[in-house]
Amino acid sequence: MSSNTFAFKQFIIRQDRCAMKVGTDAVLLGAWVKTYGVRRALDIGTGTGVIALMLAQKSGAEIDAIEIDAEAAEEAAFNVSQSPWKERVHVMHQSLQEFQNSTEHRYELIVSNPPYFVDSLPAGDAPRTAARHAVYLPYEELIRGAALLLSKEGKFCVILPAKEGIAFQELAGRYGLFITRLTKVKTTPDKAEKRLLMQFSATAKAQVSESTLIIEQDGRHKYTDEYKELTKDYYLNF
Repeated sequence: MSSNTFAFKQFIIRQDRCAMKVGTDAVLLGAWVKTYGVRRALDIGTGTGVIALMLAQKSGAEIDAIEIDAEAAEEAAFNVSQSPWKERVHVMHQSLQEFQNSTEHRYELIVSNPPYFVDSLPAGDAPRTAARHAVYLPYEELIRGAALLLSKEGKFCVILPAKEGIAFQELAGRYGLFITRLTKVKTTPDKAEKRLLMQFSATAKAQVSESTLIIEQDGRHKYTDEYKELTKDYYLNF
């Protein structure tokens, strides 16, 4: 496979037009999310469509996938059309702000691998800026949209760097979304957590389900058993 494609066990992602390529964050979120009982799901900022397709692989849900960038939306639609789940995954070139005002659906599951650079300088080109920086989708608007579109018992799942994730939790609470499940992701055992996988709901729990996931141990690309177990249904090498 060239750098313009990424092959998973049951589908292939073409990514020559999308600013953000398939990365560990997206795969982690798609693999980590629980889909039991989910009839309809929403992927906000779908990019190449990778998370939407991961959800389709492990559920029978109808999946709506929205993307503000036209090139990325077209590429995601192509990837879906080449997949086994093209009848269940629906890609739309829309911002969240537009979508939440036009849809009548409510979702048992909403996922997002959102832009996370807030204070740093924007990237050099416009599509990459939009994909990496919280310019067009500030956290507050993402949370407000999720709170509006979630069903009563729905789950909202995101992945963010640790610092941004802590701020995101505090902001979510202001909109009545409370963290119920948290996984701290470390690249190696001796490093601080690099990412936070977070699940929110409209009902606060007395005790949050917390865990830690370590990706590598004893050297680069020597993956832990827990990381392999989490991603084995998707990655070709596991």
